[in-house]
Amino acid sequence: MSKVQMVMSQGATRRSKGDRIAIAAIVLGMTVLAWSGLAIAGTQGNAKNAFLTSLGAPRIVGSTVPANGDVNPYGIAVVPSTVGLLKQGDTLISNFNDKANVQGTGTTIVEVSPSGKLTTFATIKSLPTTTPCPGGVGLTTALSILPGDWVVVGSLPSGAGGALPLVNPAGCLIVLSPQGAVVETWTNANINGPWDMAEVTTKSGVDLFVANVLSRPKGTSVTPPSGDASTIVRMNISLSAGAAPRMISSTVIGSGFLSKPNKAALVQGATGVALGHNGTLYVAETVQNRIAEISNALTRTTAEPDGSKTLTSGGWLNGPLGLTLAPNGDVIAMNGSNGNAVEISPSGHQLAKVALVPNGSGDLFGVTIASGGHGLLFVNDGTNALDLSQHR
Repeated sequence: MSKVQMVMSQGATRRSKGDRIAIAAIVLGMTVLAWSGLAIAGTQGNAKNAFLTSLGAPRIVGSTVPANGDVNPYGIAVVPSTVGLLKQGDTLISNFNDKANVQGTGTTIVEVSPSGKLTTFATIKSLPTTTPCPGGVGLTTALSILPGDWVVVGSLPSGAGGALPLVNPAGCLIVLSPQGAVVETWTNANINGPWDMAEVTTKSGVDLFVANVLSRPKGTSVTPPSGDASTIVRMNISLSAGAAPRMISSTVIGSGFLSKPNKAALVQGATGVALGHNGTLYVAETVQNRIAEISNALTRTTAEPDGSKTLTSGGWLNGPLGLTLAPNGDVIAMNGSNGNAVEISPSGHQLAKVALVPNGSGDLFGVTIASGGHGLLFVNDGTNALDLSQHR
């Protein structure tokens, strides 16, 4: 049986008979849940309605390894409609490593059906000279499907031997048609190692929130010993019928996020981003083991410095990477260091955790909510597969 954490008030030590009965009921309920690998913080927030408490054991949907042997699935997005090669209800997944398992050299986006059928949506071995990407191609967790079924994927290519690229800025966002063809790339000084991404539809198009991990000092292509002071960028994207999406502007809305080279993951830094119902952008800061907040993310014109606001830190968090927003408005964080998912309320309470991959250090990364809000879809780097944990 997994360990159960219960947070209790530090008030008076003497309790009435009624208090003791209530506490016993909470402990009994928590014990039953613990048998299924789930732990809840019974007195923090509205834990009994936590999204994770409704999920059953994960199952494998299907493999994410295409014909060219790419591995290490990172990004994930559910297909909203059928057009071109995209089939409604399928899941798109970006691979970060090539067949030789070299970080930052994956070139494929695969599509997995609910029954587990695998097809290759796109293979981006190289880019036309008219659509360059500084450093080349190495697909990351930044993966979105825009209205009109345009696919946007981040690229953070590795250098020689899988080292960080010696260009500054490095990487880009690659835009693909529903047929899987590259139509353009988005690059500028604010896009430097795009690592993860979230989107929200606006009146004029879409806003993309991009977490960077390579905001190196101007004029240098080497990461300082102290790490990079990386950024979160809001990109305004214009959409017009019959035309490819256009990047109108980019604004740094968060700065000072610590990023450092990492042999197991190429680099660790600000990873998952998720926009809350209150307009706050939540950011998984892996190195400092916390979930940060950027207020007024849709409208702010200045960067909120990292460290000024923390939603939660420590506790059940253990190297958080991917983030997603649950249907109830809670934040779901994927721990990269132990295979657990952690649910956090908008007030910062850690409500529940579940072992999606027991002892799964290095296995979790990208995550999203299944169609209709009926489960949690996530990539499993350990098995190179798409997994699903459904409602009971």
